[in-house]
Amino acid sequence: MPIDPSIAIGAELPAQDFTWTASDVQLYHLGVGAGVRPLDAAELRYLDDAAPQVLPTFATVVANIHATEAPKVSFPGVEIDLAKVVHGSQEVTVHQPIPASGKGRTTTRIAEVWDKGKAAVIVQESVTTDPDGNPLWTARSSIFARGEGGFGGERGPSEAVALPDRAPDHEVEIATLPQQALLYRMCGDRNPLHSDPDFATGAGFPAPILHGLCTYGIVCKAAVDTALAADASRVKGYKARFAGVVYPGETLLVRIWAEQDRLLISASVPARENSPALADVVLTLA
Repeated sequence: MPIDPSIAIGAELPAQDFTWTASDVQLYHLGVGAGVRPLDAAELRYLDDAAPQVLPTFATVVANIHATEAPKVSFPGVEIDLAKVVHGSQEVTVHQPIPASGKGRTTTRIAEVWDKGKAAVIVQESVTTDPDGNPLWTARSSIFARGEGGFGGERGPSEAVALPDRAPDHEVEIATLPQQALLYRMCGDRNPLHSDPDFATGAGFPAPILHGLCTYGIVCKAAVDTALAADASRVKGYKARFAGVVYPGETLLVRIWAEQDRLLISASVPARENSPALADVVLTLA
């Protein structure tokens, strides 16, 4: 049985100890589109050699940024073919601005396993601290495993976010590069779904797709640049559900509604009848 909730739920994964440098931050920022305005001082803050400002979404890659092998979906009580898996959702809460370089330790547990009938959803929660034990960020993520449901578990809650019934306060189009996935995979996600045409076809896609976490970072940067004067330190939390695929080279339409202490955001692909890319996107202000 690929999924055994009685074993999986509550299981702790091996802790990860890691370091990062300003160069790692720069690489990540390039992977999510930084540098598109190379004469803009605000844009260049993401790419400073010594002390770049750090998008909170960097937290999603930093522990594995030097990985060179494809990941495995192998946890206690969970064994799933990588071709069946897509990212379901991601949430990051930062407890202080992420430094441009440093050391961290992440501890992770499997928090929930949901049975969606034709698919399963595995939810992980992690806490990252510095060497002195001070919290840096916490994260919650889910993966969606097609064909792995039907084991009799609970379906799980709905976390839909209603968008305001008015025009957005900001609207911006972000073009991705044809090689965007090949660049972003250098941040440690070597899943061949994003680089190998034959693997992508076998997984049911006509071509390699952009990493969901790449779209996640692109949209966060767009919101910071458009609504927060390019100041990443104003972000306390950021969460999104991966609602559809994006192919490298497509343009994203990002719509932003400002509320008192948060931004509500949607991201879609205009060239495919505004097919959704990210949904239930909430950026919480520090």
